[in-house]
Formats: sequence, structure tokens, C-alpha cells
Amino acid sequence: MSAAIAQPPLRIATRKSQLALWQAEHVAALLRRTHPDIAVELLPMSTKGDRIQDRSLAAIGGKGLFIKELESALEERRADMAVHSMKDVPADLPGGLSIAAVLLRVDPRDALISAGALELDALPNHARLGTSSLRRQAQLLAVRPDLRIEALRGNVDTRLRRLDAGELDAIVLACAGLMRLGLESRITARLDPKVSLPSVGQGVIGVECRTDDERTRGILRALDDAATRSAIDAERAFARRLGGSCQSPIAAYARVERDRLTLEGLVAEPDGTRLLRDAISGSAANAQGLGERLAERVLKAGAAELLQRLRTA
Repeated sequence: MSAAIAQPPLRIATRKSQLALWQAEHVAALLRRTHPDIAVELLPMSTKGDRIQDRSLAAIGGKGLFIKELESALEERRADMAVHSMKDVPADLPGGLSIAAVLLRVDPRDALISAGALELDALPNHARLGTSSLRRQAQLLAVRPDLRIEALRGNVDTRLRRLDAGELDAIVLACAGLMRLGLESRITARLDPKVSLPSVGQGVIGVECRTDDERTRGILRALDDAATRSAIDAERAFARRLGGSCQSPIAAYARVERDRLTLEGLVAEPDGTRLLRDAISGSAANAQGLGERLAERVLKAGAAELLQRLRTA
């Protein structure tokens, strides 16, 4: 009897940050469980978004800078898949690449972490709040226009250290990242989406691969969560139709119950003086169409002019 032919290992491109490595290891563990006959290897990489820490994401080109090197590894066939936080993935992917799997979403909300365990409405007047997200900045200033927003870059530990050193009164991070790193106890308050609507894809791990790689796509199919996929499709369609950039405070959050999807979307002035917000519901099977329709409504309500002004500012 001839020996079975060994299958080539699956190579996962990932950023080197603690959270990114946790996410890649999580995907690797799921793959080893579903395909125990295939070896899985990690290919840790440093991205431009990781290397440049002294400027805002808006100034250096946006969240997409966290994934470009990983996508190059896919295109050059040095890796078979790349693991991302879906909130870092631009609405338009390079030709030949696709998101083959999205894992079950965990808590998508924003987390307030404050000195003295004070909730948002209890922070002192003119409190120093750290965030580099224009989306968070706009929504929090809409509720608390007195806040002093300060730029906050770096990994989770770096951001927490600035708070603990007394440089800031509060910071805002994603609940999902803190939970994955075992830091859930640091959360002072989970911000209601009515206060801070999450980023597109927040709380979701996505796995990208080459569209023509049938082997990898087939292997990843077992990891794809149907309800999360519908939610992500709606949110990303909303962002894609708006054509926003990292200078555009855009938020979207979809929930799926049975076969019905409800999508909330928002476009805001960075200073929080104007929030354009709307919602739509319909069949989850029409997730992308719902996202596009909601975007059209928000554009007609004034977002088109707002976004154009932000692009040319």
C-alpha cells in the first residue's frame, strides 16, 4: 500500500502585535481542529501601520496600512491566507483577493476605560480622552463636547500604559480586543451603540486569501459564520457606497435575528456637531442591497456634501 501524499502546510500571514498574533493563533487552532491532517504555520510580519506610531492613521493613509504587507504576501504566494480584524479591512479589496471566512462576531461595542472607574457622563469637565478614531471622536464629542481629545496610537498595552501613567483621564478601545487579550476586567463601561455606533466590522476576525485558491477557500468554508457574514456584507456595502476614507467618521452596525437584518449607519462631522444617522431592516439574504440603500439615504440627507468636504480638506 502506498503512503498517503502529505498535504502542503497552510501559511497564515499576520501582524506581529499581541492581538494580531492571538487572532492568527485562534484561526490556526480552528483549522487544526477541522483539518487535523494539515500543518498550519504562522508568518508574522511588520506593517507600515505598525511601524509609524507618531502620526494619526488619517495622516499616513488609513487603516489599510495594517494589511497591505499581508496582502502582498498572499499575492506573491508566500502565504496562503491572512488574518485580519475586519474593522481594519478597507471596503474594496485588491483584485484577486477575497474574504473567504468571517468568524462568529464577539462584542462589537466600544469600551471606555477610565481612571477611577468613571463612566462617560461622570468624567470631569474637559477630561483628556485618548483615541485616534475620528468615528469615536465625533460621537463622543456629540455627547460630551467639553472633552479634550488626544491622539492615541500603539498596541493595547501601550495605550493602557498612557492611561495608567496619568497622561489621560480615559481611553476608548474595542471590547473585542480587550476580551481576546484577557483584559476584560479593564473595561469601565461598554458604550451603547446609541452613544458610539461601532466601526464597520468591529468584533469580527476575517480570513483573506487568493480568490483562485480553491483549496484554501474550501478549507476555510468550515470557519465561516453565516449570520456574521450577512452583517459584514451589509456594513461593508454601506461603507463602500459612501466612498469614505480614514478622514471620514463613518460607523455601521448590523444585527441578524432569524432571517431579518437590521442595519444602523452614521456619518458625522469630526467635531461632533452633526451626526447623520439612519437605520434599515429587511431580509438578511439582501444584506448588500440593504447596505447600499441605507447609504443612499444618508447621502441624500447631507452626507454627500459632508464627505466631499472632508476629502478635500
